[in-house]
Amino acid sequence: MTVDHDAIPDEGRAPAHEVTRAALVGYATAAVGLVGWFLFGLLVQRQGFIDSVGESAGAGFALLLAVSVVGTLRRNGR
Repeated sequence: MTVDHDAIPDEGRAPAHEVTRAALVGYATAAVGLVGWFLFGLLVQRQGFIDSVGESAGAGFALLLAVSVVGTLRRNGR
């Protein structure tokens, strides 16, 4: 089965937004912070590998939730 045309033509597609340099710096900072938080819990607090992974994963999910809420508020404000 072949398709002769795209399901959504190029003219009907919304333009893709480029990721700004500030966003990339923010993502890199968050990643380094989460790795640092993991190492802090593992090496300084000596709380164990699984607990350190869980704590840093929880912090990462909280960051993702915050980014999602801020993005939703900014999009609805336009």
